[in-house]
Amino acid sequence: MTAAPIPPSHPEAAQLERLRRAVAPSRGVVIKRILVLTLLAVCVYVLGPSVLATLNAWPQVEQISWLWLIGMAAAQIAANASLIWLQSMAMRSKEWFAIITAELAGGAVSRALPGGGAAAAGMQYSMLVRAGVPAGSVASGLTAASLLTLATVFVLPVVSVPVLIAGGTVPNGLADAAWLGLAIFTVMVALGWWVLGSDRPLVAAGHAVERTMARVRPKRPLHGGLPERLIAERDALLRALGSQALYAIIASLGRWLFDYLTLLAALTAVGANPNPVLVLLAFAISQMLAAVPITPGGLGIVEAGLVATLALAGIGGADAVVATFAYRLFSYWLPMPIGLGAWIMFRRRYPQNGRIDDEPVAADA
Repeated sequence: MTAAPIPPSHPEAAQLERLRRAVAPSRGVVIKRILVLTLLAVCVYVLGPSVLATLNAWPQVEQISWLWLIGMAAAQIAANASLIWLQSMAMRSKEWFAIITAELAGGAVSRALPGGGAAAAGMQYSMLVRAGVPAGSVASGLTAASLLTLATVFVLPVVSVPVLIAGGTVPNGLADAAWLGLAIFTVMVALGWWVLGSDRPLVAAGHAVERTMARVRPKRPLHGGLPERLIAERDALLRALGSQALYAIIASLGRWLFDYLTLLAALTAVGANPNPVLVLLAFAISQMLAAVPITPGGLGIVEAGLVATLALAGIGGADAVVATFAYRLFSYWLPMPIGLGAWIMFRRRYPQNGRIDDEPVAADA
């Protein structure tokens, strides 16, 4: 016996219609999902050989001295510690166990899923709020930390290119390369402090972008207001960081400096003697590629881009592949099981037996 259909005038008819629309995706959503899956399949087909090539370098990595491996691990630990310090300052919280485990677990998610940055931010938010960190502080702090680290990696080429044009070369290995990295680090700290304390660089940058876009797209130029928007974003960042702004700049730069040193150590460990400025450019390009939300953690995209740019920097093909795998071993593969362990530790200390409040704050952030 079949149930009689609900007439349109019935009180539950409107509710059922809303439920049907919520469950059944629209045609646009279906087309978008198909396009994303198609793009992902193309990337896997095109970039798969580069991933396999780097994975096949595992026997050569086993021949690297364990002292170099310890050095790369220490550099990655320092990079993560800088990011954790930055997030702590931005959230104005000293809940170190929660911040550390949330960052490690979120980092694992961002590496495991295509476009995993949003999922990682959601996981960090839920974990930190469950641990008792105020929801508003979590939302504003994670946003400020993300903006600062992303801006830093995009500024790296801007600082490196003038050094390269000036003919700066460092022929004497890792020690001199580290000194050069420290010099660039100091310049970027000064530049960041200038941007946070003055409107002039933001106004100049905004007008330069508007003029460039007017020439590139004369039919669709920017309609002004970019300098004002940049200043507004900077002011929001300052409100989140408060008096810790200078230390936040140092922490965000330390996150990338130690990551860069990991790559330099990998190159030196395989016997390469590269120009560190070119390596810094290759590193910056690889981090920008990693931000493309197509493959998990930029898998394949980073490998292909890093091997190619290292080859342009004068590194032999075989050395570039081995160094890339060694670098990605510490910056991509190992953080995933470590993040899983951090998530398990967090769940044991903070079992899910309550309600997470202020969820709309995360959506707004």
